[in-house]
Amino acid sequence: MAELTPDRRNYHYLIEAERTGIHKPILAALYRVHRAPILTDGETGLGVSADDKLDRDRLDTFPEQVQYAANLIRILTDDLVAQKWQNDDLWNGTKGRYSDRLVEVIAGGYLPQLAEGAMGQLLPCDGDRLLQAYENDIATDYEGRYIPQNLANLDRQLLDLIERISEYYSGLSHQREALLAAVRIWRRLDTVDAAIASLARDEKVPAAQLQADRLDVALKQFIQRLSPNYSGYPHQREALLRLTQYWRQLPTREDAIDSLEKATNPDPGLQVFDASLLNFVQRLPRYYEGKGSQRNAVTECFRLWRQIDSRGSALTALGIDPEILTASTASPETIKKVAVQLDRELLNFVRRIPGAYSENHQQREALIRMVQLWRGLKTRSAALASLIEDTKRLEKERADEKDKPTILLPDRPDRWTRQNIQLSATILPNGNFTWAEATKGGTRMPPDDATLNAMIRIANLAQQARDRVGRPFIITSWYRPPHINRAVGGAKYSRHIVGDAIDFVCDNLTGNQLYWLLDPWWPGGLGRYLKYPNLCHIDARNYRARWHY
Repeated sequence: MAELTPDRRNYHYLIEAERTGIHKPILAALYRVHRAPILTDGETGLGVSADDKLDRDRLDTFPEQVQYAANLIRILTDDLVAQKWQNDDLWNGTKGRYSDRLVEVIAGGYLPQLAEGAMGQLLPCDGDRLLQAYENDIATDYEGRYIPQNLANLDRQLLDLIERISEYYSGLSHQREALLAAVRIWRRLDTVDAAIASLARDEKVPAAQLQADRLDVALKQFIQRLSPNYSGYPHQREALLRLTQYWRQLPTREDAIDSLEKATNPDPGLQVFDASLLNFVQRLPRYYEGKGSQRNAVTECFRLWRQIDSRGSALTALGIDPEILTASTASPETIKKVAVQLDRELLNFVRRIPGAYSENHQQREALIRMVQLWRGLKTRSAALASLIEDTKRLEKERADEKDKPTILLPDRPDRWTRQNIQLSATILPNGNFTWAEATKGGTRMPPDDATLNAMIRIANLAQQARDRVGRPFIITSWYRPPHINRAVGGAKYSRHIVGDAIDFVCDNLTGNQLYWLLDPWWPGGLGRYLKYPNLCHIDARNYRARWHY
């Protein structure tokens, strides 16, 4: 197999840095300086060698080298903390990176003495070259981004956010994922299950009992203890950065840093209700029966949406003469005819909302008021509480959907290898997406099995999304080799490079409509393009992220 592209290598660095809570560029630097050992997959390693506990075969591919290198860096920093190294010894806050002293120690090599299990060892390398490669990768990460390289204020910003986060925690799934990510990285654990088990030990209960409300209480207690125990160690900082990223549903760690520069308030704002509001709107025509309360709710929404000063003026804007509805001389037949016309205009308005919704305050308040009146709730606060419950219901539906077995390919007969993909064949048995769509007519073939599997992964989800929307997807972009991604202005960490992202359009639907049809259910990344109003983006990352391009 051929050597991976830098973007593909970077994908593996990101995965393992996120898992272990280390600074990703150090992995890229180890690869650049060591370029050894020679691996069976055509790549070179990060300088990780087998010891007497570890079989060399477990270090013979690039992903394994990255995984073990990340583990060793994490154990090394833990050892140094145990030796009374302080935050300033490990991290240079002004430069936003590991200290020169720590990089020098890493360059000296490392063999864990007390680690459980087989960890391997990190071979020594030239310290000056390692530092230079480390700084070069950091500079590459910042290229084209509006993030200050001097991150001296980052710790204060992170603490400002976490000190208030329990006030705004309402048990929504992305919020729970954010806090669990913080627990996992803070406690140097590899999985969410391990994080939950650690919280169960805090509560002195079996992990199986730590579900839903009880888990939320344990998470809030954990977060409330962080600020006084924060010492600025790198893994602690990474834990809080990951919390910020997931809490704000941002695509990358760098976006989280950027967002903290702008605001540290953890208040998610009313936009947290957008998915539930639009889901309510999409279901409303099915339940509209022309009742007075329903008609009043939608009319009031229309009035607030259009910023009209009175109900009579709103009816006029809908093409209805308000005097007919109040005139004592109007016959029942006339009133009924006008009511039918009004219902038709109101439903037409409702059906246009998803495409017209631009998430501004006026539109959002109009929808909240409609929910309140439709449900006969006395206060706006009660309407917001009902929307939180709607959001949790939608998240449960999404979780149930995610737990359904995915469609798998046959056991790799020749026609499914990347060399022999038949462009006319569908990616999934009984599926709707073809390899011609995924590979741009065969001009963008997957370069390795990892990309091939990623394309299959997103096809599984996209098939379900297509069924949900109920219309064919017209694919505009799927897998993009790095040079094409750069040429079209794709994001540096674009999932298109990995292969598990799709841009698409649907006839007679705007990008906004597609976005709001999928948002309550989509488990990964979901985006819209401001320059291309009909385009929608989906990807198969393992956490929810929402943004505009």
